[in-house]
Amino acid sequence: MSTTRATAAGPGATVRDLPVDVEYLTSTLMELLRIPSPSGRTDAVMQAVGTHIDALGLPFDLTRRGILRATLRGRTDVVRRAVVVHADTIGLMVKRIKDTGRLEVVPVGSHSARFAEGAHVTIFTDDFDRVYTGTVLPLKSSGHTFGDEIDTQGVGWEVVEIRIDEPVESARDVLELGVEVGDFVALDAAPQLTRGGYVKSRHLDDKAGLAACLAALKALRDADVPLEVSAQFLVTIGEEVGFGATHGLAPDVAELVAVDNAVVAEGQNSREELASIGMLDMTGPFDYHLSRRLHALAREHGIPAVRDVYRHYRSDAAPALEAGIEARHALLGFGLDSSHGHERAHVDGLVALARLLVVYLQSGLTFDEWDRAEHGQLADFPSVSVQPADLEPLDRTVVAD
Repeated sequence: MSTTRATAAGPGATVRDLPVDVEYLTSTLMELLRIPSPSGRTDAVMQAVGTHIDALGLPFDLTRRGILRATLRGRTDVVRRAVVVHADTIGLMVKRIKDTGRLEVVPVGSHSARFAEGAHVTIFTDDFDRVYTGTVLPLKSSGHTFGDEIDTQGVGWEVVEIRIDEPVESARDVLELGVEVGDFVALDAAPQLTRGGYVKSRHLDDKAGLAACLAALKALRDADVPLEVSAQFLVTIGEEVGFGATHGLAPDVAELVAVDNAVVAEGQNSREELASIGMLDMTGPFDYHLSRRLHALAREHGIPAVRDVYRHYRSDAAPALEAGIEARHALLGFGLDSSHGHERAHVDGLVALARLLVVYLQSGLTFDEWDRAEHGQLADFPSVSVQPADLEPLDRTVVAD
């Protein structure tokens, strides 16, 4: 068995850098952002995603829990590659109805109350016809009443509450609206696309990644290019709470690429106008060969991309590995400033991500023969030399005492 790969494209593959429909990408992103989808309440957004997949002519189904699985047919029927992205977002849930008619809430997913303060929200009751709006406020929100105390009360979910936009003054008033403990509360996205190409919105994580994926699929379908490897496109619904890609993956998947935000902040290499290849996150390093091959594909095709390392971060790749998938794993991202806060990305970064996905999906497997097999011999196992070529071999002579 040979494990040699001649180019970043992989053996036998012809790869083209296809045009990305930017108007489709941005309009789809705006559509997705306007559909609330906190983890645990994602049915509406998955209906929209399914409509887009259907329009692209891709066969798909949904798992019992609601993960969407679409298939891109390649040279063979066996699906050996997966691109995974999530449609769920951070959000809130009603913890307690206060005697004042205000709502105590807890976060769904990991995010700070600092960035929830002042947010407009939508409150969903069990009656689909009874949906309310509101605002997240600090307990002491009026400077005219509390003076400097508004600046000293601290940050945390215990010091914020939701003011419902209804004439309520007691817990009974709220209950009569149909609002109950356990109701979902969505942070309104309020998306904006600036003249300079910036997208400002909550929940760009990961709806911007999802829009870039859909744009990549559209580019492949529009060009009708043959794929070397059959691939699965998986849209998960629980990534923000840690159990995104725990199931739904095809049994023979040999490569998994998660698509998520690439953190832009002091000390990070990611930038809003670039695509990013993650090399390590809080769960450990990504696959050595696949990660570097993705970077090589970007270089070969002039796609602006950088490598980065993330400390307080995990993606859909983590639950897939924890669930036992035996596959190479990698992370691609779009540059995102103030993740889980006041988020901002750039259209250029989303286009770069879509282009990188387009060339990757046309390429062969990282190690074609090895990665198509379930197991093999040590002599055939792809490895990284531990001895740099320009250094002399280690002297392994044993010196007796």
